[in-house]
Amino acid sequence: MAVGPATFPEKMLPISGFKLGTASAGVKTPGRKDLVIMEVCEGGTVAGVFTKNAFCAAPVQICKKHLDQAAPKFLVTNTGNANAGTGVEGYSDAISVCQSVASEMGCELVQVLPFSTGVIGEKLPVEKIITAVPASKAALTEDGWDDAAEGIMTTDTRIKGASRQFEYDGQVISLTGISKGAGMIKPNMATMLAYAATDAEVASPLLHELLTNAVNCSFNRITVDSDTSTNDSCMLVATAKAGVKVSEENKELLALFSTELNKLMQELAHAIVRDGEGATKFVTISVESAASQTEALSTAYDIAHSPLVKTALFASDPNWGRILAVVGRAGIENLNLEVLEIYLGNVRIVSNGGRDPEYTEDAGQAVMDQEEILIRVVLNRGTFSETVWTTDLSHDYVSINADYRS
Repeated sequence: MAVGPATFPEKMLPISGFKLGTASAGVKTPGRKDLVIMEVCEGGTVAGVFTKNAFCAAPVQICKKHLDQAAPKFLVTNTGNANAGTGVEGYSDAISVCQSVASEMGCELVQVLPFSTGVIGEKLPVEKIITAVPASKAALTEDGWDDAAEGIMTTDTRIKGASRQFEYDGQVISLTGISKGAGMIKPNMATMLAYAATDAEVASPLLHELLTNAVNCSFNRITVDSDTSTNDSCMLVATAKAGVKVSEENKELLALFSTELNKLMQELAHAIVRDGEGATKFVTISVESAASQTEALSTAYDIAHSPLVKTALFASDPNWGRILAVVGRAGIENLNLEVLEIYLGNVRIVSNGGRDPEYTEDAGQAVMDQEEILIRVVLNRGTFSETVWTTDLSHDYVSINADYRS
């Protein structure tokens, strides 16, 4: 189940200098695409943002270490097994996969970055993965985005991708990315993987800064179920093949590139929410006129994580009292109820400390019957605003996660 039509582009723009190859290793399901290798050209730069879960998986630990030691040449991803909660053995298994790729590709071990996603706490089937590495190598192509988007899926119901192009000073810059994720979705980051590439030239420190900013306004603004995973990784590759350099010296190009990157990442993040496990609603929660960014963001997440709000959304029930109650318990100091306003879409449901005098149940119902819903909370106490995207909570979410290991 997913919200709205599939948004995967009919044609994903290839990024010169970046190749993807997908194969089936049979990690969990025989014949399923579940192994993806990505190749970064000589001179390309790579940046990554990772989960903040203390139990971060072995591949995440290795990725961080290898990024500090060498210029990455290959990224290898398996699905069906997270290789998390597996201790020293899991770390050794991930290194074995890296070594296999390094040997096959003729590069150094530290130039390989591993990624895994799937069930936590199970031993990684190393031999299956190693056996499929040559097939992934043979499939490497700059047009490999579609297969790769399928190859990184777990409980996703559809592939997720986006492409953008823009022109600067007569030269065209391209960005393309894919993501996966449907459940265990909460910032810092979520059970998600995302890979994006551009043909612009961007030095590593600036690339990391741009990626961090993009993640903070996209993947770190989504939640399905308030659970943060052990394996989350978001990677950005710059191949320098377009002949355009993004740098701090060129403020105009830097701002333009940052804007386009943020839009790309938001598309990929929204695709995850739209495909949230059991989701029937795509919900935007906006908290405006707050006293601080922290106040706005924490209030938005309190609403997004409320089971009572989420189940009302699933039922298309305009039970606005549930939203009011969450705002009241959000810990906002010296909250002035008389000036606070709450909206469903464009319908004001709360004003002057209670139900808006012009609100009608029919008007609220008309908003809640929609697939895409906007909840606005206007605190009228400052200049800060934040937006979070989430889903409803359905019967199917429980069923999917109850049966996940079956």
